[in-house]
Amino acid sequence: MESLGTKKLFVEPISYIPENREAELRFQKQKVLIHQELVDSLDLSMLAQISEKELSGEVRAVAMEICDDHASVLEGIDRERLLGELLSEVFGLGPLDKLMQDPDVSDILVNHAYEIHIEKGGQLLESDVIFADNQHLMRIIQRIVSRVGRRIDEVNPMVDARLPDGSRINAIIPPLALNGPSLSIRRFGAKPLQIDDLIDKKSVTPEIVDFLAAVVDSRISMLISGGTGSGKTTMLNALSNFIPREERLITIEDSAELLLQHKHVVRLETKVDNTEGVGEISQRQLVKNSLRMRPDRIIIGEVRGAEALDMLQAMNTGHEGSLTTIHANDTRDALARLEMMVAMSGFDLPLPVIRQYIANGIGIILHVSRLKGGQRCVTKVSEIVSLNSQGDYIVEDIFGFEQTGIDDQGKAQGKFYATGYRPACLKRMEASGIKLSQQIFEKK
Repeated sequence: MESLGTKKLFVEPISYIPENREAELRFQKQKVLIHQELVDSLDLSMLAQISEKELSGEVRAVAMEICDDHASVLEGIDRERLLGELLSEVFGLGPLDKLMQDPDVSDILVNHAYEIHIEKGGQLLESDVIFADNQHLMRIIQRIVSRVGRRIDEVNPMVDARLPDGSRINAIIPPLALNGPSLSIRRFGAKPLQIDDLIDKKSVTPEIVDFLAAVVDSRISMLISGGTGSGKTTMLNALSNFIPREERLITIEDSAELLLQHKHVVRLETKVDNTEGVGEISQRQLVKNSLRMRPDRIIIGEVRGAEALDMLQAMNTGHEGSLTTIHANDTRDALARLEMMVAMSGFDLPLPVIRQYIANGIGIILHVSRLKGGQRCVTKVSEIVSLNSQGDYIVEDIFGFEQTGIDDQGKAQGKFYATGYRPACLKRMEASGIKLSQQIFEKK
């Protein structure tokens, strides 16, 4: 099999070559050539026997020698930057290391070799970082997925994986990606946002937090809904701080992202099938297994399939107070999606039975949204009261958010409000020894 350095896998669309970026493009192309010569010059058998620090020094020394040999070709190129980025090519993510080192960057979106966008401060911005070509980008993608025991090629052109720092990645390559390899990296801060941070960012109010804390503490199961990037996982992490410390939690995720503010946690992650197409472990299997692990609460990072039925069964059989997230546009839309997922379980359950399971198992639905300008915000808190005589849900809104306009920076402005509805779950909270001020529910 030919190496990526000798086989042209992708055609470079001329229209994608960045304007006014010739110097950066030349730098990246020279770096790729030096990197290939560097790899060919290293004694890999010797390098495997030395420490990481010695390895880094050895690579830098060899790189300096190669740069000296090509001094005329490298005229006008920042040698010190070249040496630093060569180390990134060998040990890291190449040009992306610069972005990964910025704590304010939350998403890195590589459309193709010459176009990279980042999310910073809630805003999508085009980065000045580029790759030498699509082969260069493909090498970085292959390095990322190989480190986590995965592979990506024309037979398997899509992959989800997780970096050692917890960042979630998705890569998709030709023939599915027509413009060349595409890479998306969702980063998570070293320290997850606390509930006070969310209040400071005006994502939620202290009154809503008081209510949600009481919901969690009194073991009322909660469903957190929202779109992609709306802050569902961040909210789940923050609310976990209100779970009593003596309780045992089991978390189940496709790609481990949760950093719960709790000591007694067992983290489980699904497993994809191997190259022979066997060995897959699904969320549903993990939910079933978690019931044998003596959990007080089961927390599913995101419910997205047949595991919804097993989750609801757990919520209805002694594992109240469990938490999960779901992709949905509204609190009521979340219920419809949940019904659809239960139907995917393979059991021909009548709709009234499914709805009774949902109404009995879940008490509160919290919806979070990503507003214009990047702000994440709790836009609705609703209670599933019961089912009516026609078998439809009785859902009452408790709190909401009304957008009133856009400020000079293009960010959404608005206000939180209470509907005036007194939740039926207050009785359960009082039975648990939690009494909330009635003023937080007064209509305003």
